[in-house]
Amino acid sequence: MTAASKAPTTGQTEGKASPADLYAMLFQGPETKIEVISAGRLTRVGARPPLGEYVSQLWGRRHFLWADARAKVTSGTRETLLGTAWLVLKPVLDGLTYFLIFGLLLKSSRGIENFLGYLIVGVFLFAFTTRCVTGGARSITAGRNLIRAFAFPRAALPISVILREMLNMVPVLGAMVAILLVLPPTEAITWRVLLVPGVLALQVVFCTGLALLLARAAAKVPDLNQLISFAMRLWLYGSAVFFSYERFIDHPTVLSLMEANPMFMVLDMVRDCLLYGETPAGSMWLALSAWAFGTVIVGFLVFWQGEESYGRL
Repeated sequence: MTAASKAPTTGQTEGKASPADLYAMLFQGPETKIEVISAGRLTRVGARPPLGEYVSQLWGRRHFLWADARAKVTSGTRETLLGTAWLVLKPVLDGLTYFLIFGLLLKSSRGIENFLGYLIVGVFLFAFTTRCVTGGARSITAGRNLIRAFAFPRAALPISVILREMLNMVPVLGAMVAILLVLPPTEAITWRVLLVPGVLALQVVFCTGLALLLARAAAKVPDLNQLISFAMRLWLYGSAVFFSYERFIDHPTVLSLMEANPMFMVLDMVRDCLLYGETPAGSMWLALSAWAFGTVIVGFLVFWQGEESYGRL
């Protein structure tokens, strides 16, 4: 047989794997590991985890939540000329409007010592609650795309709103204290100013619980978002933001309802510390703490119960 006749045979041999090569590929290749997973270890996508695991998942994402809140603070006013200055200008303009209407026209300042400071504290702090409540209520519907794309504890959405508003509130609080120190009648700051962060911390806890409650309710009934603004306005008038509660001395039922209002407690305690140099009563601390921690516990449990429903938005 010539060399030319042997060429095709050689080509066919090179194109096919020999039995020895097949054996090596099957039994002498790299090690592979096979893990058998029982059906009991599988979980349904979007299923609600146990409460302890849910809290652990939230805690594990705390750095992301904080970074996300900081990013949204800087981007929220990027398209405006004054930028973050609007965080301070808006409550200042609101306070000026209320001062013109209620202080000068309606004379609601009667009987209030340092009405301007009284009004500034009320407007600035109530605005924080308003932003937390309205933003928290819309957080689930606003985060619809994130919910559909990623698996994460949905409570991160309303909590992220609270963190963002906390960061927004830092320059606002600085402006509030500066105004109280500059505009007459100026107030002498006492050691009781150190109690103000404790009151504000209870306000944040209370707002967190309220945001969680309303986030689930608004996710189920979107029309609720339209009603929240009216409810917040009614709450504003019922919290003695720009009038003294003493005018209801002759109406004990109305006075009792107002004194049980958690936002009235916040405003009254901060005013005592900043304006009047008085220490808030222990009963006020206990009542506000009960409102704050009771609301956040109930709000968190209610929100966690509806965890599976948010993925069906």
